[in-house]
Amino acid sequence: MSRPAMNSRYGSGKKRSRVMIGIFSALALLLVFGLIGACSDKKNTSGGATASGGATTESSVVPWDYKVEQAKVGDLIGGDMTLLPNNDMLPNDGNFATGDQVWVLSFMTAEMKTGDDGKNDVKLSGWTPLKTFKTESAAKTDMSQLKTEIQTEVDLIGVYKTQYGDKHRDFAVVSMPSGHKVKQPISDERYTAIKDKKRVKIVLEEVHDFSNYDLAMSKFRGWAE
Repeated sequence: MSRPAMNSRYGSGKKRSRVMIGIFSALALLLVFGLIGACSDKKNTSGGATASGGATTESSVVPWDYKVEQAKVGDLIGGDMTLLPNNDMLPNDGNFATGDQVWVLSFMTAEMKTGDDGKNDVKLSGWTPLKTFKTESAAKTDMSQLKTEIQTEVDLIGVYKTQYGDKHRDFAVVSMPSGHKVKQPISDERYTAIKDKKRVKIVLEEVHDFSNYDLAMSKFRGWAE
């Protein structure tokens, strides 16, 4: 007769245990979701202004420069070849042999970070070989399509002078087509000639990306007037 009573108590204990387990499980789920939400909020915040109101920065990678130089073919590996002296590897599209002299088109990129104060922080990459040619003229012809000089008119942000003792220097600041600002030292004569102008003519070099020609970096190369 005592066995049913024992089973009854055991059954009610199991029911209470299930209720407690359910409560603890619900609390654990709420805690987990709360942590996930907090992490998501933190991630979203770090993408823009910081919680303390810190400045944001925008970063982009742009084409910066190209060059042509001579190199020597080293090892042949499958359909590729190494270029001496740095052992850079490129496809052997020209069917070159070990020891052949080739002309190499190389490129460099720049990572530009612009703060909310408008200042640019530029980090240049190393040179990376892009393509090989049998002659220097062929390589330079290809490069001339990626680096072009043009004359254009841009906004003149302003001119100013700096003074140190009995010496002074003049500067002009222009806004480039790419949006960044360039400061250049100028002579007293140019200072007088452009100080009241809103726009000025300059020579700029457009460096295009070899895989996306529409992506270009504008670089100041001198005054056109």
